[in-house]
Amino acid sequence: MTDWLEHSVQIEANVPIDRAWTLWADLEQMPRWMSWISAVKVSPDDPNLSRWTLSAMGLEFSWQARLTRVVPHQIIQWESIDGLTNRGAVRFYDRHTRTIVKLTVAYGIPGKVGQLMDNLFLGRFVESTIQADMERFRQFVSREAGDRSGD
Repeated sequence: MTDWLEHSVQIEANVPIDRAWTLWADLEQMPRWMSWISAVKVSPDDPNLSRWTLSAMGLEFSWQARLTRVVPHQIIQWESIDGLTNRGAVRFYDRHTRTIVKLTVAYGIPGKVGQLMDNLFLGRFVESTIQADMERFRQFVSREAGDRSGD
């Protein structure tokens, strides 16, 4: 039996929603701001499938994910279909010249191991890492928007 641990974090970026959406929807860009994600490769045969590689603390995990719901400028939702068990969604909230981006990630850990690890350290560690990644996204999207405004 698998227990699911879930974390949600959000940031507010000083860019319009179309800019935040465009950068996030390009999944292969994720390693630029997600510290644990070392590679994302979208399938050339099916843009809803992608292969992800996570590298952390000397360990490497891989999985294939399927996009389960995409509503432009609103939500990108996924679930793994092999490898590391995970699912989640990124949601976008339009605030005119700013965008709130909320990331929810859930991952499966077998039974009592998951409860013990979450209570000890894993949950706080994962959440702080995801929050730092979202801060990097805020900086990244702001830099990208600044670079484009000078064109």
